[in-house]
Amino acid sequence: SGRNVAAPCLPACKGGGMVVAVVAWFAWWARGVGGVAYLPGVAPRSYASGEVVKLYVNKLTSTHTQIPYDYYRLPYCHGSKIREKAENIGERLAGDKIENSLYELEIGRREPCKVVCRKRLGKGGSKTFARAIEDDYRVHWIVDNLPASTLLADRNEPSRAYRVRGFPVGFRDESSAGSQTQHFLFNHARLVVSLYAEENGKFSVVGFRVEPFSVRHQWEGDDFDPETTRLLTCNEVRPVQHDPTNYLSVDAPTEVVFTYDVEWEASETPWSHRWDVFLASSSVSPGDDKIHWFSITNSTMIVVFLTVMVAMILVRTLSKDIANYNANAAPLLDREADEAKEETGWKLVHADVFRPPSLSPLAFSAVVGTGTQLAAMTALTLAFAVAGLLSPANRGSLITALLMLFVFMGAAGGYASARVYKTFRGLDWLKCTLLTALAFPSLVFGVFLAVDVALTLLKSSAAVPLSTLVSLVALWFGVSAPLVFAGAYLGFKRDLAPAPVRTNQIPRLIPPQPWYMHPALTTAFGGVLPFGAVSVELFFVMSAIWLHQIYYIFGFLFLVVLILVATCAEITILLCYFQLCNEDYRWWWRSLANSGACAAYVYAYALWYFLFELEIDKLLPTTLYFLYMALVSLAFFLITAAVGFYACFWFVTKIYGSIKVD
Repeated sequence: SGRNVAAPCLPACKGGGMVVAVVAWFAWWARGVGGVAYLPGVAPRSYASGEVVKLYVNKLTSTHTQIPYDYYRLPYCHGSKIREKAENIGERLAGDKIENSLYELEIGRREPCKVVCRKRLGKGGSKTFARAIEDDYRVHWIVDNLPASTLLADRNEPSRAYRVRGFPVGFRDESSAGSQTQHFLFNHARLVVSLYAEENGKFSVVGFRVEPFSVRHQWEGDDFDPETTRLLTCNEVRPVQHDPTNYLSVDAPTEVVFTYDVEWEASETPWSHRWDVFLASSSVSPGDDKIHWFSITNSTMIVVFLTVMVAMILVRTLSKDIANYNANAAPLLDREADEAKEETGWKLVHADVFRPPSLSPLAFSAVVGTGTQLAAMTALTLAFAVAGLLSPANRGSLITALLMLFVFMGAAGGYASARVYKTFRGLDWLKCTLLTALAFPSLVFGVFLAVDVALTLLKSSAAVPLSTLVSLVALWFGVSAPLVFAGAYLGFKRDLAPAPVRTNQIPRLIPPQPWYMHPALTTAFGGVLPFGAVSVELFFVMSAIWLHQIYYIFGFLFLVVLILVATCAEITILLCYFQLCNEDYRWWWRSLANSGACAAYVYAYALWYFLFELEIDKLLPTTLYFLYMALVSLAFFLITAAVGFYACFWFVTKIYGSIKVD
């Protein structure tokens, strides 16, 4: 019904009104995709009563160090053989390491206090646990492909509880004044599994919650047998409780008994909506949706303003030729004034506006080609995410999609760079294609390899194995690079459309420019509005990445990206028009810089986010953060620069195609 109401209005909308109408329609549509709707991505599994459900362990993560580790890096209980589950390339790049465990669950069977194992922690083991607690590491378990979660109370609304993935290794006690910080280990876990009863009498797992406890266990007798020993601190009669006088400290060598409870609860949540609690809890507060809409509304107003200005410029320039036919009715003085205006401004540089840039046309073509490749990758990934094809249930699917789409979009990058280079009448097509295929991937792979070496030395689970590195190189040189060459071949073979005006052999002298048209000022101004359009959403994206949250409000992100593209295009057109009006025809590189400058603001925002939102205080995590954000900012520059170039090239072709030149 929304489509039937909006359709009659669209043909009548002009300029900014059309932008408002389009954004309003997408806003209505995003109400569904911006929330928690998704395609599960994996087939549901039903369990009979008493059937065994496997519990897997995943990596240990920390927002303080940003370096994940294997679960068994800490001296937890494990079987005689640790087996890893098969993982996709996205999971390996994300540092996931899913392994088997000793925890046993049977559908519907309550376990009042089951012993996993008893371990003697020496000085090294205790110190390892204490260091993990100090760095706020969290444990991640998986049951039926559903991550473990803990319930936390909102500081602003204590009555509102929200779920956070994983649970802490332990906690610190700094209450004793003048004494050292004590570290207590969570050695008991209460597993609460939610079941949805199906019509066929079976059950599906729709929730998995962990309530951790720290308890120094005591037991009957001197001997200890995990199967027969009865614990005094935790049994079927006396459930485990939070007792500050009996917490298990790991500041000195100690003995640890790991235990767990299993409880089952009925749930009305169907299997297809079991991820809703995580997606709804990915926001910081219930008012976050209002923040998204407020940001989108403000950005839309900016787009409307820019659209009106661009429309006025186009209408003014394109109506010049029509106005000349009515010049006979104008007074002589007005006609002379019009002729004087014709001899100044942007029309005066018509013979130089399509002159190739004097600074490295080859590098310019490669930048546009790489930006096109990244833009196509981003657009398709976002389209798949909005359609619900990149479910969080498929771990690593987002990274895998980004990687594979970048590889396959090499054809688009090669084609774009070839077309631009051919426009410049370039002859070194092989070097242009090689630069497009190798420059940006080489930089990313070099940084990634250096980071991987550092993570390998730290024995982090994020260290990529050699087989994955070989796979990445094979995708690069075996798929991406050949596709770049194939796209470049098609781009060079296709004939160019003739330029609307001819280019003189001798370049025109450029008059002195006013101070406000200095490249540094126009570039700084050009990046402000695009960054303002994405700044609010950027906070949520960075929180999802660096605070290990789930980001799945792709409906909002889709609208923000549309606004970003429109803002980059229109601000570049305006600045290009002002530049041409001052008889400066060197617009090629300026078109990249004017819209791509928002990447500098993104990196500056990353610095602010590091100082005020993160709690990283070690050298290596700090280095990793700024290296990764530098790569993100570079990719952001290439994408927005390509958008600015295409918009500016369209604008210049349009206005110079409207004039009549002998």
